[in-house]
Amino acid sequence: MSDDPFVTHRSLLFTVAYELLGSAADAEDVVQETWLRWAGVDQAGVHDPRAYLVRTVTRQALNRLRTLARRREEYVGEWLPEPLLTSPDVADDVELAESVSIAMLTVLETLGPAERAVFVLREVFDAPYDEIAAALEKSPAAVRQIAHRAREHVAARRPRTVASRAEQQAAVERFRAAVETGDLQGLLDLLAPDVVAVADGGGLANAFRHPVEGADRVAGLLARFHRLVPGVPLDTVWLNGAPALRIDPGGESDTAISLVVEAGRVTRIYAVRNPHKLARLGASTPLRRS
Repeated sequence: MSDDPFVTHRSLLFTVAYELLGSAADAEDVVQETWLRWAGVDQAGVHDPRAYLVRTVTRQALNRLRTLARRREEYVGEWLPEPLLTSPDVADDVELAESVSIAMLTVLETLGPAERAVFVLREVFDAPYDEIAAALEKSPAAVRQIAHRAREHVAARRPRTVASRAEQQAAVERFRAAVETGDLQGLLDLLAPDVVAVADGGGLANAFRHPVEGADRVAGLLARFHRLVPGVPLDTVWLNGAPALRIDPGGESDTAISLVVEAGRVTRIYAVRNPHKLARLGASTPLRRS
């Protein structure tokens, strides 16, 4: 391993930026900006390089969040985070896997920039309040108040239970088999009555513009898949630390599907079809909390 702290902590910095932004492309840009600042500083005078780098990547991400907020106001249809191909061992760290899940990143989108930064740094990376305060240029007392509000906000919106890896894998396989064969009853048995399906085409790929709610409506849509694209399989992959599915007709990335499983039933379906958001599905992305 390199002696350069930036190289040592690069995966951590990317993970922080990605959780703050929900976009791998923007996270990479922020990490590069952080490297430029690191290269220009008197490194010998930096007492805690890791804290300095996390502080810098957080500030750069917050700056970018403000730009992204304006961009997302003009986004066509529903906006979903950019999925990442990850190795199965990311799921071994349950807290990391939950924090980078499409479901959690979607919840984080409902927070303001400061709340999102405080929640991610404190709840995911266990950063001390004084370090977070330095990154956000706020007092530790203010950061504690923000953290309390953010925790309550997330708790009210996150999945009620976290399914085990075995439960997730079983649900994904049942979902795949039912969709590939058009098994309407199989889908109805698997989907929660209040299931919600969200698709992100970004105006570049066909996708329903608004969430579809209810098992009957969602199952009806999914059961038509095998007739609309006969012979195209759904492949099981690991996305954002969880079992998921992808559709690659002709070898080209077309759709990434993440499921939220609670009590053995699917409560949320996230389908990313925007081709700009499928670029990271060719190789596994390393994610780290330390």
